[in-house]
Amino acid sequence: MHASDHKAFTVCLAGEAGQGIQSTEAILASLAKKAGFHVFATKEYMSRVRGGVNSTTLRFSSAPVTSLVTGADLVVPFSKEALDHVADRIGPRTVIVADAEATGIETDAPVPLTKIAADMGGRIYESTVAAGLIAGILGIDPALTGEAAAARFAAKGAAVSGKNGEAALAGHARGAALAARFKVPKAGAIPGELTLSGADAIALGFLAGGCDYACGYPMSPATGVLERLARYSLSHDLITEQVEDEIGVINMALGASYAGARAAVSTSGGGFALMEEGLSLAGMIETPVVVHLAQRPGPATGLPTRTEQGDLNLVLHAGHGDFPRLILAPGTIPEGYALGAKAFELADRYQVPALVLTDQYYVDTYYDVPAFQPPKAPAKRHIVKTAADYRRFAPGENGVSPRGVPGYGEGIVCADSDEHDEGGYIVEDAAPRIAMTDKRLRKGAALAREFIPPTRVGPADAKRIVIAWGSTFPMVADALAALAEGSAALLHFSWLYPLPDLSALFDGVELIVAVENNATGQFADLIEKEARVRIAKRILKYDGRPFTVEELTERLGAALA
Repeated sequence: MHASDHKAFTVCLAGEAGQGIQSTEAILASLAKKAGFHVFATKEYMSRVRGGVNSTTLRFSSAPVTSLVTGADLVVPFSKEALDHVADRIGPRTVIVADAEATGIETDAPVPLTKIAADMGGRIYESTVAAGLIAGILGIDPALTGEAAAARFAAKGAAVSGKNGEAALAGHARGAALAARFKVPKAGAIPGELTLSGADAIALGFLAGGCDYACGYPMSPATGVLERLARYSLSHDLITEQVEDEIGVINMALGASYAGARAAVSTSGGGFALMEEGLSLAGMIETPVVVHLAQRPGPATGLPTRTEQGDLNLVLHAGHGDFPRLILAPGTIPEGYALGAKAFELADRYQVPALVLTDQYYVDTYYDVPAFQPPKAPAKRHIVKTAADYRRFAPGENGVSPRGVPGYGEGIVCADSDEHDEGGYIVEDAAPRIAMTDKRLRKGAALAREFIPPTRVGPADAKRIVIAWGSTFPMVADALAALAEGSAALLHFSWLYPLPDLSALFDGVELIVAVENNATGQFADLIEKEARVRIAKRILKYDGRPFTVEELTERLGAALA
């Protein structure tokens, strides 16, 4: 049913919100890493606190693994509804381990998870039993398993912590008895690597870029970045605030930036819609701000906990009037760190809003990456000490004016949302209006020259090209590898706008296929416009779920044939 590789052991757990699926994931990820496995994990969840059906996918490997697959080696459902929910994950090699009596699931690998948990003190321990079960199947040391489970719940006191350790060991014994049924890769030492999520990468990249002020209003799936920045504010020179709404968020960030801070906000599509006037203000007063937008399906509330690449057009055209902006979209976790820092550097240097596009799949997925290299020096601040005759919007190289901040020097730093002259004072005359508009647009043209070329996977002279952007990168790359398509190449774009002349990328190309997690092919439209090429085929997905390697292998195989 599924054409998936056996280099990684793939586990899918499914159950109701509140049944501890995330605790199982956290215990296993930490435990497997200590045992020497490479770890990959991602989740999908319904928009509710209790009930419904959620699932988490974990992959354990002796080699790095960064992509999502459909097929699972092991499925552990906590209810019959949970099993139905993940039916597409079940193939010929899948083993279903379930509590047959408690769930009514027919399986040749029954394990009485509920009874074991009850013996420990109640069903609350069922997820810990499941974590131990999977650790036993993976061949992880039982002592290490018990310690990891106990440590996870240490904050709840010695009694609860100890019971969870016992529950994990009870599950481990059951898993060890089943281990012979599975082909698990051999673990080995993994020196110097970190297990990080996309949200971790963005937050750390912002810190590396010199972020010292961040604010937001909680909105899935963007909240994780703000939470991490709030945690870092306890140990770094960083202020974080939760604001009453997204209109307040963007304006507080602009106020901080006007005063000299490097400011960031984190939001999703509906929140960003409320920020558009503020974004336009950033364009007019030429004040840098970095916006992290974690995409989810719209319109309106849409699917608030699902994933989609549906907001490119939103950020591309947001704000009234013409003004430049930078749009970046990382495809890997290391790229999130690098581009998070890059967004601050370029926003500050060109005095423009910079937008970092991720999505629910990206921020909630984590895997092993080499340790990030911290900056060798503090971020350079492009701020000048003002003289008495300072003019905030005086002509500068590439349209970039010397940027002063209030109180640093003798000059008046005048910023006005109305059109203004070089000093920042309101005007309505035609000549200064034209001059200021042209000045702002020159910054966009200069910013395009900073373009980061797309990552190419495949031959330089390929006649067939697959283009992708953002979080689809690992799955597209693995699908092309599975197809053994030596004559096709992938171009993955992480710099989305502004774009320079791209015609050289497509010279001699006979077929272009675009892969996007949206309904219309928003980036394909942009490439057709900017590069003046025709994209013959578009592989689109917009059901709120990410692509998997298997489905892309099938769909790309047909498109490239």
